[in-house]
Amino acid sequence: MRGYLTRWAFGLLLGSAVSLAQASEAVHATLAGHAVLPAMSFMAPPAEAGAAFFVSGRFAAVANRRVEEIGSVEGKSFLDGRTTGVALPFVGQPVQGFSGIETLARDRFRVLIDNGFGSKGNSPDALLSLHEVAIDWSTGRVRRDKSVFLHDPDKVVPFRIVNEFTRERYLTGGDLDIESIQTVGDLHWIGDEFGPYLIAVDRTGRVVSFHETEVEGKVVRSPDHHAVATPATPGQVRFEVRRSRGFEGMAASPDGRFLYAMLEGPIYVGEQAAVETVGGKEVLRILEFDVQARKWTGKSWKYALEVAGNNIGDFNMIDATRALVIERDNLEGDPRLLCKPEQKSGCFPKVAEFKRVHLIDMAQANDAGLVEKVAYVDLLNVADPKGVAKVGTVDGRFTFPFVTIENVDVVDERHIVVANDNNLPFSAGRLPNTADATEFALLDVGDFLTRR
Repeated sequence: MRGYLTRWAFGLLLGSAVSLAQASEAVHATLAGHAVLPAMSFMAPPAEAGAAFFVSGRFAAVANRRVEEIGSVEGKSFLDGRTTGVALPFVGQPVQGFSGIETLARDRFRVLIDNGFGSKGNSPDALLSLHEVAIDWSTGRVRRDKSVFLHDPDKVVPFRIVNEFTRERYLTGGDLDIESIQTVGDLHWIGDEFGPYLIAVDRTGRVVSFHETEVEGKVVRSPDHHAVATPATPGQVRFEVRRSRGFEGMAASPDGRFLYAMLEGPIYVGEQAAVETVGGKEVLRILEFDVQARKWTGKSWKYALEVAGNNIGDFNMIDATRALVIERDNLEGDPRLLCKPEQKSGCFPKVAEFKRVHLIDMAQANDAGLVEKVAYVDLLNVADPKGVAKVGTVDGRFTFPFVTIENVDVVDERHIVVANDNNLPFSAGRLPNTADATEFALLDVGDFLTRR
């Protein structure tokens, strides 16, 4: 499938003249398939990881303090405290939430699990992994066929990890927050938010390469970088990337020569550490990494956010210059379930407002380095005239109202797939008091992928 997509993409690139789109326009999308992986989906850890990892979420329930009693602390939305109907700690390792996706076939995908429960402090008992899943679009079922757990027995990671003094040295959410993946040859390249770092693992999950992040030749760090420490006395701690705004998306050139790692939030610039802007809009950096040389090239592009404070969720190439980018707000909830003044339950006090998949063209960047936005799909307004959705369609309209939509990829000439990170048990965007499942939506986007 990847080879076919590459040949198709290059054919488009060579066969069409590149023209500058006048303005980004909305493109109609229709739901072609919908699948749901239940929120309460768990797996056993590798036996050699140790018995302690048969329980997860001990530190995610009460301000990073240890809680041993299974299911004793109710999960709540991290946005506004609504209960989600499930409780921590859990028996087993969560299969979700997914924060990176690669298309293997129309019904098969590689997905990356993120750090576990949202932060370095609360996820030391969450193992990092990636999966291959099969989707039956007719029944809406998701089957996990293969899982690979990340480990560092050769001590490639340069800082102390949670499992430092074990043989296999399995990596956890207390070490990295992995958010994006691209497979080149025999290696999985993974973007991290904590450092931010770029790492490579082999097909068994063994770490083989580790890289700091550079912007225009200078190393940039977040507050969770291993070299950033709390000062002994009050004062400013210098860092350039906001916490949890590292590499949320990462694309790869069709030939696998370059990776394009994209920060989730703007970098801080200048002595006053203001967020980077162009023309009054906050911008995110896309950084080029040479896979063969294993170093940053120093080349970068800028993506302008439509609304200040928005974030990106994922980033994947269509061809050599054009790509898909999820841009979204920090809200959750179906707009059709907004609370009325007299409502106290069964509704959302706030709802999702901005969830889009933008098509961008890096070759059309202007003198300031801003990539061109060509068109977009509105994930809050997807047609479902045939009632394909298992949940989420009302009067022929399907919505994808999750706070963190972190997976998008091309499936074929007219279809893309999107999926949410369900943040178990801290998100409830589909129903007000029900922990989100992971939903995969197959979208028929017509000629969207050919737009220039």
